[in-house]
Amino acid sequence: MLLEKIKGYKIILASGSPRRHQFFKDLGLPFEVRLKEVDEIYPSKLKGAEISDYLAKLKASPQQENLKEREILITSDTVVWYNNESLAKAKNEEEAFEMLNKLSGDWHQVITSVCFTTNNAQSVVNHTTKVKFKKISDDEIWYYINNYKPFDKAGAYGIQEWIGLIAIEEIQGSYTNVVGLPTQLVYKTLLEITSK
Repeated sequence: MLLEKIKGYKIILASGSPRRHQFFKDLGLPFEVRLKEVDEIYPSKLKGAEISDYLAKLKASPQQENLKEREILITSDTVVWYNNESLAKAKNEEEAFEMLNKLSGDWHQVITSVCFTTNNAQSVVNHTTKVKFKKISDDEIWYYINNYKPFDKAGAYGIQEWIGLIAIEEIQGSYTNVVGLPTQLVYKTLLEITSK
């Protein structure tokens, strides 16, 4: 079991996301938060999971050389991919409205990449979940934006919030992935790393 194997390791979570912190707590995994800002810029030719893979690795780069033995740095990135376009975090209400209006009545993909970095190795895994929104009215979109301020979320929505309860018709893949972390994949990968 992972809880036994992880005892000799220190997990470092390079994320300020309260949702990701809660997932690690729910998994019963002790962790330390270490944050270092990076400019989340990626080559324009990248698509879908290539973007989140690249950014998850990029977020590890400022901390990689300072890692001690048996420290595992975990960085991640979530991309909402729709119609061959990445919908990042909205800068303001208008951008959030535009994004949700695009997603309304259609399928999109939520891709989360997780990068595991030690002082001598690095691996990246990712998971894609397909999500279908009902047709959302302008009033519903504005209600959500005004009351939930979803500016820290890719695609300008949180599946665990009001919009998820009223608008998501179907989901194919991991639910926790859409919240921000494919927990089953994280657990499996940590088990592999600590079993070596």
